[in-house]
Amino acid sequence: MFPCAAHARLTVSQPRLFCQMPASDSRPPLGKQLKRSFFARSVHEIAPELIGATLLVDGVGGTIVEVEAYHHTEPAAHSYRGVTPRTQVMFGPPGHLYVYRSYGIHWCMNFVCEAEGSAAAVLIRAIEPTQGLAAMRRRRSLRDERTLCSGPGKVCAALAVSIKHNGCALDASPIEIYARTEVPEIASGVRVGITKAADLPWRYGVKGSRFLSKPFPKI
Repeated sequence: MFPCAAHARLTVSQPRLFCQMPASDSRPPLGKQLKRSFFARSVHEIAPELIGATLLVDGVGGTIVEVEAYHHTEPAAHSYRGVTPRTQVMFGPPGHLYVYRSYGIHWCMNFVCEAEGSAAAVLIRAIEPTQGLAAMRRRRSLRDERTLCSGPGKVCAALAVSIKHNGCALDASPIEIYARTEVPEIASGVRVGITKAADLPWRYGVKGSRFLSKPFPKI
Protein backbone atom coordinates (compact mmCIF):
# COMPACT_ATOMS: atom_id res chain seq x y z
CA MET A 1 0.00 0.00 0.00
CA PHE A 2 1.30 3.45 -0.90
CA PRO A 3 0.84 6.37 1.51
CA CYS A 4 -1.92 7.76 -0.69
CA ALA A 5 -4.76 5.82 -2.26
CA ALA A 6 -5.23 8.56 -4.87
CA HIS A 7 -1.72 9.89 -5.42
CA ALA A 8 -1.16 13.07 -7.43
CA ARG A 9 0.18 12.64 -10.94
CA LEU A 10 2.88 15.16 -10.07
CA THR A 11 4.87 12.83 -7.83
CA VAL A 12 7.13 9.91 -8.55
CA SER A 13 6.61 6.43 -7.15
CA GLN A 14 7.11 6.32 -3.40
CA PRO A 15 8.48 3.74 -0.95
CA ARG A 16 6.02 1.35 0.61
CA LEU A 17 4.38 2.71 3.77
CA PHE A 18 2.32 0.52 6.06
CA CYS A 19 -0.64 2.24 7.73
CA GLN A 20 -1.18 1.96 11.43
CA MET A 21 -4.57 1.19 12.89
CA PRO A 22 -6.48 4.28 14.07
CA ALA A 23 -6.32 5.01 17.76
CA SER A 24 -9.29 4.10 19.93
CA ASP A 25 -10.08 7.61 21.21
CA SER A 26 -13.71 8.69 21.06
CA ARG A 27 -13.97 10.91 18.02
CA PRO A 28 -15.70 14.31 18.39
CA PRO A 29 -18.61 15.17 16.08
CA LEU A 30 -17.39 15.76 12.54
CA GLY A 31 -18.78 17.80 9.68
CA LYS A 32 -18.85 16.66 6.07
CA GLN A 33 -15.62 15.42 4.57
CA LEU A 34 -13.96 18.07 2.44
CA LYS A 35 -13.25 17.17 -1.18
CA ARG A 36 -10.52 18.42 -3.47
CA SER A 37 -12.97 20.85 -5.03
CA PHE A 38 -13.13 22.72 -1.69
CA PHE A 39 -9.56 23.88 -2.26
CA ALA A 40 -10.14 25.23 -5.79
CA ARG A 41 -10.70 28.77 -4.48
CA SER A 42 -8.70 31.71 -3.20
CA VAL A 43 -6.22 30.73 -0.52
CA HIS A 44 -7.45 33.74 1.44
CA GLU A 45 -10.96 32.28 1.62
CA ILE A 46 -9.81 28.78 2.45
CA ALA A 47 -7.23 29.55 5.16
CA PRO A 48 -9.67 31.00 7.75
CA GLU A 49 -12.30 28.40 6.83
CA LEU A 50 -9.89 25.64 7.86
CA ILE A 51 -9.80 26.93 11.42
CA GLY A 52 -11.99 24.51 13.38
CA ALA A 53 -11.84 21.79 10.70
CA THR A 54 -10.60 18.31 11.64
CA LEU A 55 -7.46 16.81 10.09
CA LEU A 56 -6.73 13.09 10.38
CA VAL A 57 -3.86 11.06 8.91
CA ASP A 58 -4.40 7.32 9.27
CA GLY A 59 -7.05 8.17 11.86
CA VAL A 60 -4.73 10.29 14.01
CA GLY A 61 -5.08 14.06 14.38
CA GLY A 62 -7.44 16.71 15.64
CA THR A 63 -8.87 20.19 15.21
CA ILE A 64 -6.93 22.70 13.12
CA VAL A 65 -6.33 25.76 15.32
CA GLU A 66 -3.67 27.70 13.38
CA VAL A 67 -2.72 28.15 9.72
CA GLU A 68 -0.85 30.50 7.41
CA ALA A 69 -1.62 31.40 3.78
CA TYR A 70 1.06 31.62 1.06
CA HIS A 71 0.77 32.75 -2.57
CA HIS A 72 3.28 32.72 -5.41
CA THR A 73 2.98 36.50 -5.85
CA GLU A 74 4.73 37.22 -2.54
CA PRO A 75 8.38 36.43 -1.74
CA ALA A 76 7.77 34.37 1.41
CA ALA A 77 6.17 31.62 -0.70
CA HIS A 78 8.38 28.78 -1.92
CA SER A 79 6.68 29.14 -5.30
CA TYR A 80 7.67 32.80 -5.72
CA ARG A 81 10.61 31.98 -8.03
CA GLY A 82 8.69 29.51 -10.16
CA VAL A 83 8.52 25.77 -10.61
CA THR A 84 11.28 23.67 -9.02
CA PRO A 85 11.46 19.96 -8.20
CA ARG A 86 10.43 20.86 -4.64
CA THR A 87 7.54 23.17 -5.52
CA GLN A 88 6.01 21.36 -8.49
CA VAL A 89 3.18 20.03 -6.31
CA MET A 90 2.24 23.62 -5.44
CA PHE A 91 1.80 24.40 -9.14
CA GLY A 92 -0.38 21.35 -9.69
CA PRO A 93 -4.10 20.90 -9.14
CA PRO A 94 -5.64 21.99 -5.83
CA GLY A 95 -6.53 19.60 -3.03
CA HIS A 96 -3.16 17.91 -2.63
CA LEU A 97 -0.53 17.88 0.08
CA TYR A 98 2.74 19.79 -0.27
CA VAL A 99 5.37 18.58 2.20
CA TYR A 100 8.77 20.20 2.62
CA ARG A 101 11.70 20.04 5.04
CA SER A 102 12.22 23.13 7.20
CA TYR A 103 15.80 24.04 8.14
CA GLY A 104 16.82 20.51 7.19
CA ILE A 105 15.12 19.17 10.33
CA HIS A 106 11.31 19.27 10.40
CA TRP A 107 8.69 18.26 7.86
CA CYS A 108 5.89 20.78 7.28
CA MET A 109 2.54 20.13 5.61
CA ASN A 110 0.58 22.46 3.34
CA PHE A 111 -2.75 22.20 1.52
CA VAL A 112 -2.45 23.28 -2.13
CA CYS A 113 -5.17 25.76 -3.13
CA GLU A 114 -6.46 27.71 -6.14
CA ALA A 115 -6.36 26.77 -9.81
CA GLU A 116 -3.54 24.72 -11.29
CA GLY A 117 -0.57 27.01 -11.88
CA SER A 118 -1.44 29.47 -9.12
CA ALA A 119 0.86 27.81 -6.56
CA ALA A 120 -0.92 28.90 -3.39
CA ALA A 121 -1.01 26.85 -0.21
CA VAL A 122 -2.08 26.84 3.43
CA LEU A 123 0.54 25.83 6.00
CA ILE A 124 -0.88 23.84 8.92
CA ARG A 125 0.78 25.40 11.95
CA ALA A 126 -1.03 23.79 14.87
CA ILE A 127 -3.84 21.40 15.77
CA GLU A 128 -5.63 20.51 18.99
CA PRO A 129 -5.08 16.74 19.39
CA THR A 130 -8.35 14.79 19.70
CA GLN A 131 -7.79 11.43 18.01
CA GLY A 132 -4.93 9.01 18.50
CA LEU A 133 -3.27 10.73 21.45
CA ALA A 134 -1.37 7.57 22.43
CA ALA A 135 0.23 7.39 18.98
CA MET A 136 1.07 11.10 19.00
CA ARG A 137 2.62 10.91 22.47
CA ARG A 138 4.71 7.94 21.43
CA ARG A 139 5.92 9.63 18.24
CA ARG A 140 6.75 12.88 20.03
CA SER A 141 7.99 11.32 23.31
CA LEU A 142 5.74 13.77 25.16
CA ARG A 143 2.81 13.54 27.54
CA ASP A 144 1.56 17.15 27.48
CA GLU A 145 -1.15 17.27 24.82
CA ARG A 146 -0.84 21.05 24.62
CA THR A 147 2.61 20.83 23.05
CA LEU A 148 2.12 17.72 20.90
CA CYS A 149 1.10 19.68 17.79
CA SER A 150 1.88 23.32 18.65
CA GLY A 151 3.98 24.06 15.56
CA PRO A 152 4.18 22.94 11.92
CA GLY A 153 7.07 20.53 12.50
CA LYS A 154 5.36 19.12 15.58
CA VAL A 155 2.17 18.50 13.60
CA CYS A 156 4.01 16.41 11.03
CA ALA A 157 5.95 14.49 13.69
CA ALA A 158 2.79 13.71 15.68
CA LEU A 159 0.84 12.65 12.57
CA ALA A 160 3.84 10.80 11.07
CA VAL A 161 3.74 12.92 7.90
CA SER A 162 6.90 13.04 5.80
CA ILE A 163 8.03 13.50 2.20
CA LYS A 164 6.36 10.14 1.47
CA HIS A 165 3.05 12.01 1.67
CA ASN A 166 4.04 14.77 -0.74
CA GLY A 167 1.39 14.96 -3.48
CA CYS A 168 -1.23 12.96 -1.59
CA ALA A 169 -4.84 13.86 -2.35
CA LEU A 170 -6.54 15.55 0.60
CA ASP A 171 -9.73 13.53 0.18
CA ALA A 172 -8.29 10.02 -0.05
CA SER A 173 -6.62 7.57 2.34
CA PRO A 174 -4.66 8.14 4.52
CA ILE A 175 -5.86 11.77 4.75
CA GLU A 176 -9.29 12.90 5.95
CA ILE A 177 -10.36 16.51 6.44
CA TYR A 178 -13.77 17.33 7.89
CA ALA A 179 -15.51 20.70 7.81
CA ARG A 180 -15.99 22.47 11.11
CA THR A 181 -19.39 22.11 12.74
CA GLU A 182 -19.11 25.44 14.56
CA VAL A 183 -17.35 28.66 13.62
CA PRO A 184 -14.81 29.58 16.33
CA GLU A 185 -13.71 33.12 17.13
CA ILE A 186 -10.80 33.64 14.76
CA ALA A 187 -7.75 35.81 15.33
CA SER A 188 -5.45 36.98 12.54
CA GLY A 189 -2.00 38.48 12.34
CA VAL A 190 1.35 38.39 10.59
CA ARG A 191 3.03 35.10 9.80
CA VAL A 192 5.65 33.58 12.09
CA GLY A 193 9.40 33.35 11.52
CA ILE A 194 9.67 35.04 8.11
CA THR A 195 11.47 38.20 7.01
CA LYS A 196 10.02 38.61 3.50
CA ALA A 197 6.49 40.00 3.19
CA ALA A 198 6.49 39.88 6.98
CA ASP A 199 3.77 42.49 7.30
CA LEU A 200 1.04 40.49 5.55
CA PRO A 201 -1.70 39.45 8.05
CA TRP A 202 -2.07 35.96 6.59
CA ARG A 203 -1.93 33.94 9.80
CA TYR A 204 -5.21 32.71 11.30
CA GLY A 205 -6.05 30.84 14.48
CA VAL A 206 -8.59 30.11 17.18
CA LYS A 207 -8.57 33.12 19.45
CA GLY A 208 -7.23 32.22 22.88
CA SER A 209 -6.51 28.57 22.06
CA ARG A 210 -3.88 27.02 24.31
CA PHE A 211 -2.76 24.80 21.41
CA LEU A 212 -1.37 27.63 19.23
CA SER A 213 2.28 27.63 18.25
CA LYS A 214 2.48 31.25 19.36
CA PRO A 215 -0.16 33.55 20.89
CA PHE A 216 -1.67 36.27 18.73
CA PRO A 217 -0.91 39.80 19.92
CA LYS A 218 -3.67 41.27 22.05
CA ILE A 219 -5.41 44.18 20.37
